Amino acid sequence: MGLKPDHWIRKMALEQRMIEPFVDGQVRDGVISYGLSSYGYDIRTAGEFKVFTPGLGDLTVVDPKWFDARAMGDFKGDICVIPPNSFALGRSVEYFRIPRSVLCICLGKSTYARCGIIISMTPLEPAWEGFVTLEISNTTLLPARIYADEGIAQVLFFEADEECEVSYADKRGKYQRQRSVVLPRL
Repeated sequence: MGLKPDHWIRKMALEQRMIEPFVDGQVRDGVISYGLSSYGYDIRTAGEFKVFTPGLGDLTVVDPKWFDARAMGDFKGDICVIPPNSFALGRSVEYFRIPRSVLCICLGKSTYARCGIIISMTPLEPAWEGFVTLEISNTTLLPARIYADEGIAQVLFFEADEECEVSYADKRGKYQRQRSVVLPRL
């Protein structure tokens, strides 16, 4: 399995619609960078978020098996403010169609990490498709700004020597073809 360079990513994005919309090169002018990089693709966050606000629900504990959706407040806009020591869910602007012989890792950009804002590492499995749901944690004691339509994470592409026996699509993964910010599912 090997990390794939920019020319492979470009070819797959243009010929197989692996990334839509696709930006061929880095956009940096006055924004947190996004687009094609040397060995990955920097994705943007769309302007729709779910911000963790425990006072909205009836939470005594956060439970991934029985997550209370009422604890997440919806926000739409260009700048999302995440409360101190809290988190938000966002989604990528880009829609992905991952080939059956490819595994991707999505990890946060260092610009945000240097501010104490962490994007949870997420795999994009073979034959998965959809918008990426991003978990954005504010580890600081201050509110943190997240900028919509700007770079937030980088996706790295690893191609295997052969296709997997069972892909995400084959096992009918619960997050297949997600179109919006998706809360935990069992």
